[in-house]
Amino acid sequence: MKASAPEPADDAARSRHRKLAARINAANKAYYTASKPLMSDAAYDAEFQELQALEAQHPELLTPDSPTQRIGAAPATGFAKVRHAKPMLSLGNAFSEEDVAEFLKRIRRFLSLDEAAELAICAEPKIDGLSANLRYENGHLVQGATRGDGQEGEDITRNLLTLDDIPEVLSGEVPEVFEVRGEVYMSKPAFQALNEAQMAAGKPAYANPRNAASGSLRQLDSTITARRKLNFFAYSWGEVSALPAATQSGVLEALGAWGFSVNPLTRNCLSVAEIMAFYREVETRRGALDHDIDGVVYKVDRLDWQDRLGFVSRSPRFAIAHKFPAEQASTILRGIDIQVGRTGALTPVARLEPVTVGGVVVSNATLHNEDEIARKDVRIGDTVTLQRAGDVIPQIVGVIPDKRPAGTEPFTFPTTCPVCGSHAVRDTRANGELDVVRRCSGGLICAAQAMERLKHFVSRNAFDIEGLGARQIEAFFAAGEITTPAEIFTLQKRNDDLKLEEREGFGKTSVEKLFAAIDERRTIALDRFLFALGIRHVGQTTARTLAASYLTLPALLDALKAAVDEPEGEARQDLINIDGIGPTVVTELMEFMAEAHNRTFLDDLLAELRAVEPFDAPALDSAVAGKTVVFTGTLETMTRDEAKARAESLGARVSGSVSKKTDILIAGPGAGSKAKKAAELGVRTLTEQEWLDLVNGA
Repeated sequence: MKASAPEPADDAARSRHRKLAARINAANKAYYTASKPLMSDAAYDAEFQELQALEAQHPELLTPDSPTQRIGAAPATGFAKVRHAKPMLSLGNAFSEEDVAEFLKRIRRFLSLDEAAELAICAEPKIDGLSANLRYENGHLVQGATRGDGQEGEDITRNLLTLDDIPEVLSGEVPEVFEVRGEVYMSKPAFQALNEAQMAAGKPAYANPRNAASGSLRQLDSTITARRKLNFFAYSWGEVSALPAATQSGVLEALGAWGFSVNPLTRNCLSVAEIMAFYREVETRRGALDHDIDGVVYKVDRLDWQDRLGFVSRSPRFAIAHKFPAEQASTILRGIDIQVGRTGALTPVARLEPVTVGGVVVSNATLHNEDEIARKDVRIGDTVTLQRAGDVIPQIVGVIPDKRPAGTEPFTFPTTCPVCGSHAVRDTRANGELDVVRRCSGGLICAAQAMERLKHFVSRNAFDIEGLGARQIEAFFAAGEITTPAEIFTLQKRNDDLKLEEREGFGKTSVEKLFAAIDERRTIALDRFLFALGIRHVGQTTARTLAASYLTLPALLDALKAAVDEPEGEARQDLINIDGIGPTVVTELMEFMAEAHNRTFLDDLLAELRAVEPFDAPALDSAVAGKTVVFTGTLETMTRDEAKARAESLGARVSGSVSKKTDILIAGPGAGSKAKKAAELGVRTLTEQEWLDLVNGA
């Protein structure tokens, strides 16, 4: 018999629900943040159970900000994936005053601003924490997510709700939809208290506050997050239905009025001199702050200019992070290991006497390539200066000659692969110079390359299969159980023989979760799929550009096959003409498709997947969305860069040359051969003003 629908909540039920939620929220805050219980455990349990019963009886009362969804709720079993409505991009870096000056010059060139035009820059300290996106609808927090790979993060709403700095309901008049972005961090006192508790419990201490904040924020049990004092600074936004101000600094003021913490040190600057004065002031105050910072972020203050500047690759043109100088230390170089990557690159890695740099114990550092080793004359046994570049990647800065032991010899870089024994060669570039990287010529017969490609395939920005990381890949590969990506998706079929649940480190539950995670990734976005293939020169940005240009995998594969069949034909030229691709990438793509074993690899993989989803292009209501456009001649009202960026923001594809696939040519004064070819092909040709009228809806 069909169950009857639950009765809607009456006023009495709603009132009781509000009172219980308020009491439990107050009790949670007092218990977890002040260690001062407001009620006995028995009274708390009784009220919590009553609240659960009300929500079970009247499901419409169950909202994401209910205490049943926060502290005291059963631990989660995993984090669901969240597709960001607007990408969470990273920032480009500046390391010197010259870099900052060039950043401002680029902005002026792009916007055609002369030196007399005022250019206000909103500057604020760069918090060393974890980015989070908070989605508010009608003023209520409905979802919180990690940054992830910028396109897709993890749903950590319950954990974020435990932070005092994150309001569940915004104060005052707010837009219908507003995504607040900011940084979750752990203060230095909270970090010290956590490590003292860790050591008292016989657990390892965290290396630094950022690691501690990351570990705390990603707890499956939100009560653990609640006990670890985390904070949040709001500094940006994602999808919004309306903005409360016309400037960056104005929006920050609105965020403060809505109940968020915004950095009190934020300041507007009008010149390089003012920016550098602020940078030095913040650097001086760095040690006295109760939280870690690793630089200063500069953003164009006017939002209309931010919109015009737009984005390049995975970073905004209107913002940059000015990093503090890397911290350095000295230690002894005990050895140099040669690692072989997925593209065959031989990378020298320094094995060091462990040393603490910037609060992190470092025992390995990159030496980049053989030319760098020779230039710095780095030898085993040397005392070397080490730094964490950008406070992240450890690298060798140089040698301390006075401490060199007698009898050391220059390092001899291998000319054969240390894994498979194949020749290791340096390719000759188009300009006749040798490539700085020496590569193993063994291809997939090289076990190191095969394994590294598998690690890349399951990495966070590729297939991102939870529970199948580098360590598990190494174990499966060593046992010969996963040697190709397709074999990942046959694990469950083969488990009668493999019996994974009986192995150390596994169990029935973890194996079931692994199989579920693998099955979830049988459907994958096109750009992730292309990046996961591990083709040389095809990084995240290039993969996304290709996906945006061809939209579906069959369309791209057809274009590549046509380019391979006719190397001087139109298909190859169309690929080269894509803005941001070029001949080097196209050569790698064609070489990949020309190899029979790669085509077999693709066929086997696709047979195991449900779907490679078409590129999720933003739905843009513009007259040029999906059109291929070419600019030629001199533009008079905007720079060429701004014109391209504007076209791309409206969903158009910008090409460098005219072909049968060109939809529109925008021709300014001085247009030459491109205008002539467009006329021959019957391509629609517009003046600059006609183009502006078209995109502005005139």
